[in-house]
Amino acid sequence: MNKLCIEGDKKLNGSVTISGSKNAALPILFMTILTEEKIKISNVPNLTDINIALQLLVYLGAKVNYKKILSIDTSFINIFSAPYDLIKKIRGSIWILAPLLARFGQAKIFLPGGCKIGSRPIDLHLNGLIKLGATIDLKDNCINAFVKGRLQGKHILMEKISVGATITIMSAATLAQGLTVIENAAREPEIIDIANFLNTLGANIIGAGSNKIFIKGVSKLTGGHHQIIPDRIETGTFLVAAAVSRGCITCHKTEPKHLKSVLIKLTEAGAHIQTGKDWIKLDMREKQPKALNICTLPYPGFPTDMQTQFALLNTIAKGIGTITETIFENRFIYISELINMGAKIKIKHNSIVSNGIPQLCSSNVFCTDLRAAATLVLAGCIAIGITIVNQTYHLVRGYESFPSKLNKLGANIKII
Repeated sequence: MNKLCIEGDKKLNGSVTISGSKNAALPILFMTILTEEKIKISNVPNLTDINIALQLLVYLGAKVNYKKILSIDTSFINIFSAPYDLIKKIRGSIWILAPLLARFGQAKIFLPGGCKIGSRPIDLHLNGLIKLGATIDLKDNCINAFVKGRLQGKHILMEKISVGATITIMSAATLAQGLTVIENAAREPEIIDIANFLNTLGANIIGAGSNKIFIKGVSKLTGGHHQIIPDRIETGTFLVAAAVSRGCITCHKTEPKHLKSVLIKLTEAGAHIQTGKDWIKLDMREKQPKALNICTLPYPGFPTDMQTQFALLNTIAKGIGTITETIFENRFIYISELINMGAKIKIKHNSIVSNGIPQLCSSNVFCTDLRAAATLVLAGCIAIGITIVNQTYHLVRGYESFPSKLNKLGANIKII
């Protein structure tokens, strides 16, 4: 999928089933390296990034069976160096480093790739491993990591909150000797899910979801079965789809508790929201959203991965709204595409100011990253005329069956 043709001026209504979380599934796949016993994982989304991660595991020697439930056997892994052509495709490939190092005492990977939404340095990952006793040699875009014997538990104070580095340190500390404390840890639901997965295998992790995580190292992990949590960003994206199209959408198999900050803002925009144990319903029929002021922050603050979708909401809302991005510095490169569709947006340093207009117009637009891709598709669904969205290969990195799910809600999207 590289290009979509979208007929606009659609109201999106109905029900959608939310897929498993990419941001939990990806690191969990790499953490199967920590055990030599068989693992079963359910609710794994069918995404490009997931398939690349599985290719990496197979290259290293793992046996994988991916049907309704994903079965992984990493007992046959005998390679500690991952190939450049796979590593460069996904940012999450950095998470393969710590499990290889913890299990085998050595690892070699190239610097990872991913969306170009700003600088995402890996120094916090590497510094954490060094504090646990690893020797790191970084040369020619390649990371070589070694440790004599087992990694050693340490008290690690994170310089800044980092989801990625929290995951790396937590996975490495699982098989380390002694107690590791991660202070100023990330608190995302995905961190909790990863900790629950590792604990299912016999790890001893306490405090995930708070700013201080305690990991008492164990000598080995066993097998087990784990179910991935629902994708909160996909859920939020479909809720915004209802809001911007003045429709009514119910998201099933999701977790409302993971979207508190998003639901608060959607309520401020004028949406009527109902929630149940595993569903969220948003009704914006016959209403124009109200413009919002938002600042992205680490969880439980407003997620940076929902910034682009709410930028779209502000473009067609009543009033003037401001969104300030504090996580990634290049996350506004998609704004020019919305402006091509008629949006009145000005960029001021790390903020965007939107003056709402009644409706967008169709255009020929280009996706710059994963979340921007989803946002431009939604923009095409509500704009007047036919919109062509290019470079939509970004979509399948993080959204499972996004065009077909939208078509079931009343969109008219054709893959070119």
